[in-house]
Parts: sequence; structure tokens; C-alpha cells
Amino acid sequence: MTYWIDVEDLFEYVLVARRPSGIQRLSYELYRALLAERPGEIAFCRHDRIRDTLRAVPWSEVEALFQDLTQTAGRKALSGMGASGAMTQKLGQAGTARRLASRLPADIRLPMGQVMRSQAAAIQAGVLLGRGLMAALRRQLRPAQTRPGQDAVAGGGDLKALAKPGDMLLILGSPWFRTDYGELLERVKQATGLEVCLLVYDLIPVFRPEFCDPGLVRTFTAWFRSTLPAVDRFFAISQATARDLERLAERMGLRLPGPVLTLPIGSGFGQMPDASQGRTARVKALPPGFALFVSTMEARKNHLLAFRAWRQLLEEMPRDQVPSLVFAGRIGWMVADLLQQLENCQWLEGKVVLVDDPTDDELAALYADCRFTLFPSHYEGWGLPVTESLAFGKPCIASSVTSVPEAGGSFCFYHHPEDVPEAVEILRRILSHPGEIKALEDRIRTEFQPVPWSATARALLSGLEAPQVPD
Repeated sequence: MTYWIDVEDLFEYVLVARRPSGIQRLSYELYRALLAERPGEIAFCRHDRIRDTLRAVPWSEVEALFQDLTQTAGRKALSGMGASGAMTQKLGQAGTARRLASRLPADIRLPMGQVMRSQAAAIQAGVLLGRGLMAALRRQLRPAQTRPGQDAVAGGGDLKALAKPGDMLLILGSPWFRTDYGELLERVKQATGLEVCLLVYDLIPVFRPEFCDPGLVRTFTAWFRSTLPAVDRFFAISQATARDLERLAERMGLRLPGPVLTLPIGSGFGQMPDASQGRTARVKALPPGFALFVSTMEARKNHLLAFRAWRQLLEEMPRDQVPSLVFAGRIGWMVADLLQQLENCQWLEGKVVLVDDPTDDELAALYADCRFTLFPSHYEGWGLPVTESLAFGKPCIASSVTSVPEAGGSFCFYHHPEDVPEAVEILRRILSHPGEIKALEDRIRTEFQPVPWSATARALLSGLEAPQVPD
């Protein structure tokens, strides 16, 4: 049998973003692990809107696309010494443009995104084209040692012709851009007999819409309403997400075909990046012993709490006892007010620093060099930065709600994401008594067991191959 994985969302993602978010990281690592586990049974597909079908796409295209995302260098670090009102305005305008674009139908948004891509992205597309041509040439020159049907897969064959009885279609990414996705699935199922399996990351736009753009809320809700009835098996990345999915099904009056199976999630990078290569000029410029917050900068992630906590620490403690706070990630949405506040106070006179769009090597260097990490998110489907932090041996001061405690286990200091005083008390305590951090680091080193992505892949395959038991 063949497990067909829909990767259209990754190809759409690169039209509007320069660096991968948690979903793209998780799904890509899962793809790699599945290929390693079952190299002859995993294949990939994209959407063909003209012929209203799914078409095979070679893994080499998916791999090249993600490598370009992870290797692209980011912009310079911003801080109270270097950030400007013009930069803040520019970032806010970029976020507005993304929000407006998200409200457009995909048939309009995608060509528009292609037209508006920068010259650098055009060069990137040329590189991908060159790789594709070279791959095609190698396929032509390579001796015929492929399994039956593999040439059709590499050549973009139609799943309606390629799929065989017993094959499955796996949705392991984030194809929420297409509100008629459920209808597409039903047509493909009727033509092929494929069983459809969906991995759910989170339901934030449904249960916490205040943290999302209204266009995303509408698109996301419509997608789930049309897609859930077409799915035969459900998986979730955490118990919290599984419970939310069951709540949503009940709200929609839908009976799930079976229990929602929770996957163990890999602890971090599948291929460990090189921290020594990541100590670029902007990383070397950071003050020693900094605290690190890895995340897209958006309202849900709660950078506002971190900012308020740092302001209070600076008011209550000697300045030299408060480490610098590094935000590592791209600028997202609904943070214009926070950016303005940071600008007004000169990023707490340089105590807060933004490393925008770090590469994977830079992220590794940041994790390796930081004193501890923060992750005060209001709502998560999992919490990959928490497990990444632990994989680097660094304790995390983390949110106590939704899935974050599942990710962090007993290796974090927890606080409620709405409770600034509670967070400040934890921070003040560990800064005044560094032995607490050292003791937790020792426990992480001896007790924390990183989850390999191979375990995630095997759990998924086990769930796919088990008989479906009605819920």
C-alpha cells in the first residue's frame, strides 16, 4: 500500500513567509521520519485545481523547498539601540498586508502572492527550477531501477490513476487555505477509495478567536466544517488538542468515526543544526547570559507578558542582575501596539532585543548560549520551543495552560499566562537564586528523554494500521 501525503500547504506557505513556523517544522520532520521508516510506501501529492484532482510530487521538490526556508538568513537584530519607528511601521504594514491577503480566496491570493514576491524570492524560484531540471535530468540518465508506478509519481501523475485499493491519504500539514477541501476529498475518495486521515494541530481560531485575524477565523472554521465529515481517522499532536477536537465535533453535531489518537511529538530538530555556524555577527553581539523567547511575535504567544515582566524586574532589581531578553522569530500579527510600546521605551533601553527570522543554525546558537527560555503562550497545540529548549538542556519558564505542560513535563517553571505577578515572582526567584536553574539543568541532563521523530512516525503508522474502533 501507499501512504499519500498532501503537501500543498507547504508550497503555499512559501509564498507568504520566509521561515518555517512550528507546523511546517513538525510536519516536515514527520515526513522525513516516515520516509526513513517506510521508504517504499510514502509518496506526496499536490492540488491540481484545473483538473480538480491531486497529483503526485517527488520528495526532492518538498525537501528543496523546506531547505530553502530553513537556510535563508534573517534580518539584523533589532534592539533599543537599533530599532526605529520606521522599522516598527514597516513591520506593522507588512502584518496588515498579510492580514488583508489572508481574506482573499486562494485563487486570487496565490497569483497575487506570486506577483508580489521580492526579487530575492524570484532568485530562489530560479534555484528551485534549476534543482528540478537537474533532478529531471538525473532521472532520465538513471538506470531503470524503480518500483512500478514510481515514474508516474515523479512525473506528477493523477492520484485517480495511481492510487490502489488500501492506500491512504494523509493530511499532516495545514491546508486550511482551501475552504472547499472537504468537497475535494469526497470527490477523490469516490474516484479512488482512499481512506482519509487527518492530523490536528490546534483549534485556536475556533476556541480563542480573539488571538486570530477575522479572515483566518472564517476560513479555518469553514475548512473544519467541510472537512471533518470526509475524514476517516483522526490524530492529534497533544491530549489537549484531542479534547478540543472532541468538543468541536460535539458542537457541530458530528460523531467521530473513532477515538482521536495522540502522537508523541519529537523533541526538536530532526537534523541538529550547527551552533558554531550559527554564531553570526548579530548572535555574537547579544549580551552574555540572555533569556530567550523563541516564537513568531504575535498576540497569542504573549510577548506582552514577557515585556511587562521585564519592565517590573528592572524596576525592582539592579539592572545588571536582570538578563537581556531576546525575542527570536518573525513579526506576526496583532502586535502593533506592543511594538510601539517597545519603541517608546527604546526596547527597555536595550534590555529587550529582537533577532528577526533566525536561521536554524542561529536558533541552535541561541538555545546553546541562553541562560533559560520563556514560553508564556495563551494557547498551544503542543509547544515545540519548550521541547527544543529541554533538548538543549535549558529550563523554560512556561505557560501552565492547554498543551504546554504536556510538552514541558516536570522540567519547567509554570505560571498562568494571564498572571504577570506570578511570572515575575518566578523570574525574580531564579535570578536571585541561580542554584534553582542549575538544579533543574542537572535534572534535565539526567532525566529528560528526548523523543525522536522516528517515534512520532512509528506511532502514526501504528495508528493507521490498527483496526478502526468506533468511538
